[in-house]
Amino acid sequence: MAFYEHIYLARQDVSAQQVEELTAKITEILESNGGKIASKEYWGLKTLSYRIRKNRKAHFSLLNIDAPHEAVAEMERQMRINEDVLRSLTIRVEELNEGPSVMMQKRDRDDRSDRRPPRR
Repeated sequence: MAFYEHIYLARQDVSAQQVEELTAKITEILESNGGKIASKEYWGLKTLSYRIRKNRKAHFSLLNIDAPHEAVAEMERQMRINEDVLRSLTIRVEELNEGPSVMMQKRDRDDRSDRRPPRR
């Protein structure tokens, strides 16, 4: 089986719970076709650089997938049909990264207190 990284953007007016349900549906599609999800990350609601289908924000999610090509092709087909998904991107990688993604590491770094002295 091959390794893939899949990122999808869901509309801003769906809730975080609906995004999790969409991820569960994707997991079910992959598992029924012989694949599995190694890890999943919800990056949250973020502002887009430009409007996509009249949306200024979107829910971002990352899935690390270990699945055959047929399972990934079926998942992508289902993503194109779903109206809640604005964009999706699947990339084949040599190996899956262990630990949090760069986006999650950035969030951890942003949580640190500001080291600059207060302004006068």
